[in-house]
Amino acid sequence: MKTSVGFTLIELLTALLILSLLALMSYRSLAAVLDARDHVTGEADKWRHVSSFFARFESDVQLAAPRPVRSATDSAPAWVGRPATATGPRLEFSRFASAEGVDQPRRVAYALNDKREVELWLWPGLDVTPDVLPARYPVLGEVTTLEVQYLNAERAWVTAWPTAPADAAIPRAVRLHIVLASGEDIVRVFAVNP
Repeated sequence: MKTSVGFTLIELLTALLILSLLALMSYRSLAAVLDARDHVTGEADKWRHVSSFFARFESDVQLAAPRPVRSATDSAPAWVGRPATATGPRLEFSRFASAEGVDQPRRVAYALNDKREVELWLWPGLDVTPDVLPARYPVLGEVTTLEVQYLNAERAWVTAWPTAPADAAIPRAVRLHIVLASGEDIVRVFAVNP
């Protein structure tokens, strides 16, 4: 009787089963690596946007000017801080031009819109007519809370500015509190240079 050389059916099925298990484990490992990469990329993008927003806010606050806004019929304080319950932007102030000369003195404001975005409002100048509307730009998305507090001359934090006629044109510092939709609670304090 002749013996044939080769694999039996059981050996072939066992080899196929082992190869399919290795392929399944490789697929799951690759999927886990790709999911982790997407998560890390998303987190990096989120924190880059937050950092960019804080840098913009700090730059604007550093250029704050103690100059009231004048129009033909009315005048507004140099710095207006509204509590969260009020309508309009939370913070509105006059600011000088940047040292690089790429900007001009203007009125700026920060507000939280209905889409859960922090908006930057820019008026074309300081003394504008009341019918001139600001340009609005979203600067940070996915924000559930935007609270601003102001440091007065007595070194107490207040939620509105000005609180009394004797208050300075601009506060000594600003405390910004934001809560992101992903749950992060961030508080930053910015000194104001008058």
